[in-house]
Amino acid sequence: MIPLFDADTGLLVLGGKGENLLYCFEVVPAQPTLTQVTQCLTEGRTRGLAAVPRLALDVMACEVLRVLQLTDTFLVPVSYIVPRKSVQEFHEDLFPDCAGVLPATDAQAWWAGDSQQVGKVSLHPARRPTQTFRSPVIAPAAPSTQLPDDGPADSDRSEGSGYSSPSGSLASPSSAATSLSASTGPSSGFVSSPSQKSLQSILGPSSRFRHAQGAVLHRDTHITNLRGLSLTTPGESDGFCANHQRVALPLLSAGGQIAVLELSKPGRLPDTAVPTIQNGTAVADLCWDPFDPRRLAVAGEDAKIRLWRVPEGGLQDTLREPEAVLQGHTEKIYSIRFHPVAADLLVSSSYDMTVRIWELGAGQEVLCLQGHTDQIFSLAWSPDGRQLATASKDGRLRLYEPRRSPQPQQEGPGPEGGRGARVVWVCGGDFLLVSGFDSRSERRILLYRAQALPDGPLSVLGLDVAPSTLLPFYDEDTSVVFLTGKGDTRVFLYEVTPEPPYFLECNSFTSIDPHKGFVFLRKTACDVREVEFARALRLGQGALEPVAFRVPRVKKEYFQDDIFPPTRVWWEPALGARAWLAGEDGQQRRADLRPPEMTPGGCGGA
Repeated sequence: MIPLFDADTGLLVLGGKGENLLYCFEVVPAQPTLTQVTQCLTEGRTRGLAAVPRLALDVMACEVLRVLQLTDTFLVPVSYIVPRKSVQEFHEDLFPDCAGVLPATDAQAWWAGDSQQVGKVSLHPARRPTQTFRSPVIAPAAPSTQLPDDGPADSDRSEGSGYSSPSGSLASPSSAATSLSASTGPSSGFVSSPSQKSLQSILGPSSRFRHAQGAVLHRDTHITNLRGLSLTTPGESDGFCANHQRVALPLLSAGGQIAVLELSKPGRLPDTAVPTIQNGTAVADLCWDPFDPRRLAVAGEDAKIRLWRVPEGGLQDTLREPEAVLQGHTEKIYSIRFHPVAADLLVSSSYDMTVRIWELGAGQEVLCLQGHTDQIFSLAWSPDGRQLATASKDGRLRLYEPRRSPQPQQEGPGPEGGRGARVVWVCGGDFLLVSGFDSRSERRILLYRAQALPDGPLSVLGLDVAPSTLLPFYDEDTSVVFLTGKGDTRVFLYEVTPEPPYFLECNSFTSIDPHKGFVFLRKTACDVREVEFARALRLGQGALEPVAFRVPRVKKEYFQDDIFPPTRVWWEPALGARAWLAGEDGQQRRADLRPPEMTPGGCGGA
């Protein structure tokens, strides 16, 4: 790793030759001595790194550090910028006086013991020093020649600040500049001090999950030799689904075949065909019943929902007859979701622009929600099951209370682009997180107050440019949201907070090859002894791999109760469908995740 340290800000940048990641740490005398601030994913691999002198920074743009990355073909400037409401004035608290360019002594005096230090100068554009120094032992340089006509223009220089990196170099959402902006927000306050300040006070709070590490588990836990996987499931679907016992994978074969594999039987699948569910029509979406691990709901392109029951112990023979068929939609179905609290309730959205709620015990539609004017990208139940949120191609978010009215309770502006969106409830059901695109196809996430949708988003964070919609999974115990898309190799992690800056960046997980799907399991699948707070299944090119997300802790023998609060047992219903339809609400119990042999109360630092 090449270390670049800036003593004025306490920032340490590390980058390895041949790698495409730049890490930025804050160094302070007190514990913890090293605190990761952000990491920058660069397009090219690093061949060399250098820090630009502070006198060359664009101080009026609040640029606190600039690093030059040498790749095989380019010299790439990477700027670290602290967003401020006003860029018309010089921010003294960000830019203390730095070492000037005039020597404090000469060689002979230094040999004689003189230890004077270089004098400090101001970075204020109006108070910049004009003196220069030229060594008397070096012959004067020849007058500089003019650049040829086809040379680079001088438009990239800003007055009084030396070279300023082109705006294009900051356009990448994975750059450190964006990370700093996202961690700060326009409302951050600063305490002026002439001494070196903690960068944490500038950037605001950091997440206790910022050092979270994602790792693919041992190959012995993989299911390999997967063949004929379907790549045509709509963007509104996660692509496959899993519960704590088994996984359902749509296949490319005609007739909407679905493979059902037992997670308790990892290893290489035979080259011969495996038993499947014969759905009879192409699969649009599929979802396991959270309260019945053997019941699978499948939405078909024929506007019907089929309920399948997997035999105890798994699928041994081809399954051709569904347990029930739900009919009511007039056009192809987008997505289906089971109710989070009440048993035997399912919601579906369709190209007929309706949202329908089904009572599975009776096998019939009980509620039909109206109000959409275009394709429904996503729908999500609130954690208590009282409300339903939708995101639509017409650029609107809608919030329903299905038992009160078929019309939306409120509406608000959603993502600008019409390429896809997902919605999920966060922070105890008080906020909505929406992933979508802007008009330039940049993927972004937006945070809304659930009861104030017309006010628009509280915060918007751009991530990157990619074609697939980001699929969010929210862990309510840690308030961490995981975001990735089909065909991506990266999973973004952010801790979501109800107060500014709202999104706290954590380490992301990167895989070697693109994944076709990424689905999370329930909390009981996590190994709490290894401080594993989330477990996912990654569908790769021909294998299903478990991925564990852990927080590094020193004293693992203690149960980390700050990471593992009592978890909601969402796989047990709180009430039945008829009780919910009659107006009742239920609350699921909570379970302690601490194993009996572990010592309680180990709140160690990450």
